[in-house]
Amino acid sequence: MRIIADHDTCEGLGMCEAMAPDFFEVGDDDLVQVLNSEPAESDRGDVEAATLACPVMALKLEG
Repeated sequence: MRIIADHDTCEGLGMCEAMAPDFFEVGDDDLVQVLNSEPAESDRGDVEAATLACPVMALKLEG
């Protein structure tokens, strides 16, 4: 599984960071930074919930 972040769409609202802080962080530029783009399968639930929580749909999970 791989996390893809669309920085053109991201508004830095931080829902992803709030739900999965081990994987997402909103930087000083107000854009999401993916801390671990290839999480373990055991983390799928948290990562999937965080990507789905993005109100502007700037995150995608592949695989």
